[in-house]
Amino acid sequence: MKQREFTPYRTSNDRGSNIIEVALGAEHAGWRLDRALADALPTLSRERLKALVRSGALTLGEASLRDPALKVRGGEQFRLAVPEPAAAHNEPQDIPLAIVHEDEHLLVVDKPARLVVHPAAGNPDGTLVNALLHHCAGQLSGIGGVARPGIVHRIDKDTSGLLVVAKTDVAHEGLARQFAAHSIDRRYVALVNGVPRVGEGRIEANLARSATDRKKIAIVAADRGKRAVTHWKLVERFRDAAEVECRLETGRTHQVRVHMASIGHPLLGDQVYGRNKGNRAILAELGFQRQALHAAGLGFTHPVTKHRLSFESPIPVDMQELFTALRV
Repeated sequence: MKQREFTPYRTSNDRGSNIIEVALGAEHAGWRLDRALADALPTLSRERLKALVRSGALTLGEASLRDPALKVRGGEQFRLAVPEPAAAHNEPQDIPLAIVHEDEHLLVVDKPARLVVHPAAGNPDGTLVNALLHHCAGQLSGIGGVARPGIVHRIDKDTSGLLVVAKTDVAHEGLARQFAAHSIDRRYVALVNGVPRVGEGRIEANLARSATDRKKIAIVAADRGKRAVTHWKLVERFRDAAEVECRLETGRTHQVRVHMASIGHPLLGDQVYGRNKGNRAILAELGFQRQALHAAGLGFTHPVTKHRLSFESPIPVDMQELFTALRV
């Protein structure tokens, strides 16, 4: 009998639950179960996966697995039953959105700095999700759960630029597969402290929550955290700063900020990972109070039409002013 083939990530529906079939790779051998699942299923947070596992939603063959700390062998083929999302309590809000592209399956938004992507304890409303619920009249993918309808990936509150949002589950699944396969093209423009001595580089350093400050991300040993790779290139030199282009091979929380700080060039305006030596006066004069980071380019294959799409976002006004001041 021919063995059924598995893709790394596939879903179906059964009695009110999304059934996700996921095959782990050999590289997951020795990982904790929850960590391996989070790596294979980027649309679900590790905490949510832990809760699902503990509830008995994960099976391997006929066996139910309930221990998130279980070590995996690599190559397992699991089934995860994710309950249909409950009705969202997030309120639609008429917040202006810069829509770069929209069709029946997805939309691309040019997010301004200081707009939070999805509701959380400190930001219960006024978020991109609230704006999307109004703009799309509730027609957003539910795979991300109640708090994050339509959200396939995110960028920090104080980072501006492009992100793609799924309106249908088919689009969400297709985009999630591309993010998991690292085939999404993401290009960031950053202004950093100091001038790199070389013209380009590749940073590979695993990232995880800091053990001493849960609000920060830290570089950790190769057997911990999540693999993170950033390719950077020097674009323009200033007196004590530089413009760099960063292309993400992976997309982890605070990845560009932590990686650039790790090589001695934290982002201008970054109050968490950088001290802004030599540029404090310029930042204060302009009132620039965010990290100088802009998601300028986004490219992916449309999950339904299979056409390759590519989008560009102009540098926002506050960063343009910073460029001008640095060039003087």
